[in-house]
This record gives sequence, structure tokens and C-alpha cells, in this order.
Amino acid sequence: MAFVIFMLMAALFNTTESKNPQDPYLRQREEMVRLQLEYRGISDSKVLEAFSNVPRDAFVPLEYRRYSYADQPIPIGEGQTISQPYIVAYMTEVLQVRPNEKVLEIGTGSGYQAAILAEMDVEVFSIEVNEILADRARIILENLGYKKINLKTGDGYEGWEEHAPFDAILVTCSPASVPPKLKEQLAEGGRMIIPVGLQNSVQYLYLLEKQKGKIRQKSVMPVRFVPMTDGKGKTY
Repeated sequence: MAFVIFMLMAALFNTTESKNPQDPYLRQREEMVRLQLEYRGISDSKVLEAFSNVPRDAFVPLEYRRYSYADQPIPIGEGQTISQPYIVAYMTEVLQVRPNEKVLEIGTGSGYQAAILAEMDVEVFSIEVNEILADRARIILENLGYKKINLKTGDGYEGWEEHAPFDAILVTCSPASVPPKLKEQLAEGGRMIIPVGLQNSVQYLYLLEKQKGKIRQKSVMPVRFVPMTDGKGKTY
């Protein structure tokens, strides 16, 4: 039964077309990079190159695939979404990741953000609380050939202590406050980007930096993210 479910998910999120040199989404991807990212101020060449290389359509369910490169979040099932391309790019750029760094991602979701980070030559450790989404993301990322992405099904609020400290932490779901464990697992000189706020109130994206053991944080923009939850669906 498990094998049958695996094959059905693989078919639903078929990624073989992404390796086709006659990529039908190539023009849309180029337009997304130019009009949604560069036009809005994303200037890091490595970030732009990553977005040019990663087929966002491979991470979107078939019924929504025609919207893969639209300027909007897209449902991926289980009450979750793949974020708007600009938000993914902005969060990636402000982290200023460098080759060979260790990056922790909280909220694997579709796997798209993990793929973007992997394209920037970092080692990714990604945690997803929803087992269905975690399994689906694993299939997609394996089909696309990503090797430096480590996936775990679990509670992101606790981080991934056995692989800490992390040079950067990127959180794609919103807790009411920054989880203490994530602060502890941030390396000296490390950066964290995280949305903070309750689901039905204003949320802000915060950039944190650890200097001499102390955390400095600043608000960078208002946002709207799904809440951070534990394995039983309770929000933090």
C-alpha cells in the first residue's frame, strides 16, 4: 500500500518535464525572474540564477500548474501553500547565504524553497511537520536530483539540534514569537529570517543576527504566512 501511495504522489507531481531541454515553462520562468524579482529590487545574482534554474512548476499540483509562475501563493494541499516567488526571493536574499554554509529551513512545504537554497551551494536541513507534504517534497527533490538537502518530518519549533549550529535559519510559517530553540541553534554570526505574529493579526518578517552570543532583530516587512503548528495541529 505504501508503494502504491508513493507512485500516485510521484505521478501527481510529475517532474520529468523539468529536465526536458524544450521546457514549456522556460519563458514564464524568465519573465518571473525579470518582472517579479529584478523589477522589485532583487539584485543578488546567485539568487536570480537559482530562480532561473529551479522549475517552480515541478512543485505545484497539476490542477494549479498553469499558475506556477504567477505573482501569488498557490495551494499545495493540507491547508498549505507555496509562497509568492518574490517573498521566497526576498527571504533568500536577506539571509546572504554563502557556499558550504549549513542552512536550517522550518516548513519544507512543497520543497521549492529548499531547492532554491540548494542551488546556492549550501547544505540544507529542512523540517516539515506534515508527513504527507514531507513525503511529497522528498519525491520531487529526489526526482530533480538534489543531493544536499536533508529532510526530516517533525516539529520545527524545536529545530534540529543534532546538526546545530546553523549559519542561517529560514522559517516559512509564523509562530507568535521566535522559538527559543532556534535562537540557540543559530551559529555565531548567523542570520535568521522568520515571520512572527498570530494568524488573524498583523505578522511581520524579522531578520535576526547573532553577534557575540546576543541576538539582534529588526522588522523588515509586513507579511501573511500560515501558522507554525506542532504534530497535533496546535499553533505556537
